Parts: sequence; structure tokens; C-alpha cells
Amino acid sequence: MEIDTGTTELLCEVRDGVAVITLNRPEARNALSDKLTPALRTQIRERGEDPEVGALLITGAGTAFCSGGDVKGMGGRGPRSQMSYEERLADLRWRQANLTGALVALRKPTIAALPGAAAGAGLAIALACDVRIAATSAFASTGYAKIGLSGDYGIAWLLTRTVGPARARELMFTSDRVDSERAERIGLFNRVVPDDKLRDAAFEFARTLAQGPRIALRNMKDNLDDALSIDYPTALHREAERLVQASRTEDHREAVKAFVEKRKPVFKGK
Repeated sequence: MEIDTGTTELLCEVRDGVAVITLNRPEARNALSDKLTPALRTQIRERGEDPEVGALLITGAGTAFCSGGDVKGMGGRGPRSQMSYEERLADLRWRQANLTGALVALRKPTIAALPGAAAGAGLAIALACDVRIAATSAFASTGYAKIGLSGDYGIAWLLTRTVGPARARELMFTSDRVDSERAERIGLFNRVVPDDKLRDAAFEFARTLAQGPRIALRNMKDNLDDALSIDYPTALHREAERLVQASRTEDHREAVKAFVEKRKPVFKGK
């Protein structure tokens, strides 16, 4: 099912429980824009609320994932250059909270499929997803140091939790280009597949999650998020609470029945 996003710069379709969201500015390496970015925020929110959607897959058209902000619009030439400091700060905080902030908060599995470059805010978007599957020719770069900026969209927080503080500092300070082999080795990418297999491999992975036990997956995300900020006794308490909740679902009963009957379970998210 095709979704009208309001702009050709962002495409969206829902198939087999997966919302496939495609950044569609290949001529600009899918750089964020005043049309693409608001549409992306809307799709993250609406597909996150859509009961037909079990997983979100975000990718880019052409040979890039997302090259970040449009550098040509920086340097005091854009409309935000007329804002006061307080207005600019409030505007950026809102934009961050409703893009990468919304992705991190989403309680459905999210997957980034990277056909090529993920840089700057584009890398932050990929990091805000649960899993990153990349083509062999893909690469990542923080990019901010090269344009004299310190980072936005939560990239330092996300990068530190993905690759650890030492590597995060190296990648932020240098803006080095990290090829797919190294990115997989340091945990920046979860999986690397041949270029021509990326879209099928990423969709199949997302489809498997979309057809999984949605309540249990939501509870897993809560447990995994908690693991970064709470102590072990509290984690035990919350895990127990969520497991008992999941044990009372139809999906759990179906999974047990399917195991006994030696067949694949059919989950309904209930």
C-alpha cells in the first residue's frame, strides 16, 4: 500500500507489516531538506501509530542513505539565519525531538538499510534505528568537524552507546570515513551484505520482525533501553514485570502451541 507523504522527496509503502520509508533525493545524496524532513517526521509518527505496521525500514534512493543536512543551505543563507538565538535553539530542539528522538522512542523495531553514505545527521538517523544493515559499498562519517559544527540530532549520545566512548570520540573529532568492513567490525553496522542484495535482505529482516510477537518485542525494547541507565536489581524487577505481562498474551499461548505442534507460530500482536 502506497502512502501519500505529501512530497516526492519521501516515499512510503506498507508491505507485509513493514513500513518502507525511502529518502528520495538521490541527486543530493538524500540530504535533508525543508520538504523531506517534515515528511519524515510525520511518517515516523504515523507509521509508529499504525496498527498495520510491525516494523519500520528506513532507506535511501540511489547510492546513498543520507548525507545529512544540506551544506549549501548553511552559512547564514537559510531562513533560520533570521532567527534569534533563543528561537533557533527552540527550533532545533523541537526538530531533534521529533526526528531521531521519535525514532528512539518508537516501540516498534526500526531498521536502517544503507546503500551508501550515512553522514552527519544522516548517520544520527541510522544510529537512532535499532539495527543497521549496510551494502558493501556503504560508509559512515560523522562529518561535523569538516564543517565546523559540534553535532546534532543526538549523534554523540547515539554513537557512544553504539561503538563506545573511545571510538565515538575518534569518529567525532576526525570525521573519518568508515568503510563497511570496519563499521561492521566496531559495531557501527550490524550486518553487511552485497550491494545488490541489500534491499531484499533488509526487507526480509524487517518482515520477520514485523510478523513477530509485537508485545514481547516492545517489552524487549524497554528492557534494552533500561539496561543503559538503571542498576541490575531494578532491571530484574522490570524484566519480571514485563515477562509476566507477555506471558498473558495470545501471542505467547500461540507460540507454545506452535512449538508443541512443530509449526511456525502466527502472531497477532495481542
